[in-house]
Amino acid sequence: MVPQKAFQMISGLNLSLVEEKRGNHESGGCGIAGSVPRALDTVWDQDQPERSPEHIDFLMDDRRAVFTRHGATKLPTELGEGYAAYIPVVQVDAQNYQVTSRFACSGKDRILDLNIARFAKGRDAVRDMIDLMRIAQKRYGEIHKCTVGK
Repeated sequence: MVPQKAFQMISGLNLSLVEEKRGNHESGGCGIAGSVPRALDTVWDQDQPERSPEHIDFLMDDRRAVFTRHGATKLPTELGEGYAAYIPVVQVDAQNYQVTSRFACSGKDRILDLNIARFAKGRDAVRDMIDLMRIAQKRYGEIHKCTVGK
């Protein structure tokens, strides 16, 4: 969902990005295969007829609690409700930089998470995470044929 050159610039990683997809239109993810920790993972979920209307609320409440606990920065309102933070997870495959957003796309609530392993030295990781979310939402709308923000 994120262009290769943009990701290489912000991460400092000079590797070919091989996209790996899982899931379906309603719930799934994609990421960059072949790196440990995985350089980038994107996960999405949306309102679905077979789920309770409160399902997306439940997912976002959980994310809000975690991000708040780690002093997250709120995303600009045009990206929906969302947060960006460095979340210190101690494990080999950690993607400590995380950004999440709940936004509308053609009348359905969506949640989009980006989990990033690293940023290049000297980069403003929070600003870059916000920019990556903006790109990811735009691509999400194109791929899933929905209008972001509506």
